Amino acid sequence: MLSFKRLSIGILFTGVFLFQASCTTAQITDILKQVNSNPSTSEITSGLKEALEKGTGISADRLSLQDGYLKNLDVKILFPEEAKQVEKTLRSIGLGSMCDQVITSLNRAAEDAAQEAKPIFTSAIKQMSFQDVQKILLGDKNAATMYFKTTTTDSLSAKFSPIIDSSLKKVDATKYWSDVMTRYNKIPLVKKVDTDLTAYVTQKAINGLFLEIAKEELKIRENISARTSPLLQKVFGYAESQKK
Repeated sequence: MLSFKRLSIGILFTGVFLFQASCTTAQITDILKQVNSNPSTSEITSGLKEALEKGTGISADRLSLQDGYLKNLDVKILFPEEAKQVEKTLRSIGLGSMCDQVITSLNRAAEDAAQEAKPIFTSAIKQMSFQDVQKILLGDKNAATMYFKTTTTDSLSAKFSPIIDSSLKKVDATKYWSDVMTRYNKIPLVKKVDTDLTAYVTQKAINGLFLEIAKEELKIRENISARTSPLLQKVFGYAESQKK
């Protein structure tokens, strides 16, 4: 009797195990079918736009934090090229802290402006046609970044310029810059430097933003773990299969 009970219990547990296993296998098979099947037009559009919203949002948020530009060596804003000799000369005579104040204030202005970028990118994403979506999805690894450069640079410049101009004054960048130039121009025989600080910082801030977007674009194209939803996995898996 005891052995019969043990046998019955064993059969019961085996049945439960097989049932669970069969369910799990069926679920996995279903998921794999969904991921491996070609996405529809609407799925491609939704998936790419989801990826672009995510990538541009992360980039803008990251750069808008304090030190988002200043501590990121890839996008940190330094002295303008035409003023490199100014910085070198002033540092050589013990005015390095003055130069550091200028650099910090330029980056603070860019950080202030970066938080205004997301609505501009969102608008550009909403206006994408399916042809745009296809070209980006199946294009080069920086296709989305190049699309944004073409469609948003003017809007970003118009939005960033007054913010940066105001911020440069708020963080005393214009004062620091004026002090630096005044001290430099007093040095005998030096060539005077005239830089449009607002235009310079605006362009560098936008360049830095596109550089960060390019990083996020490359990440989602090459790193499967960055595809954080079934739709992204399906759409970018399809894109990979098309390029083989």
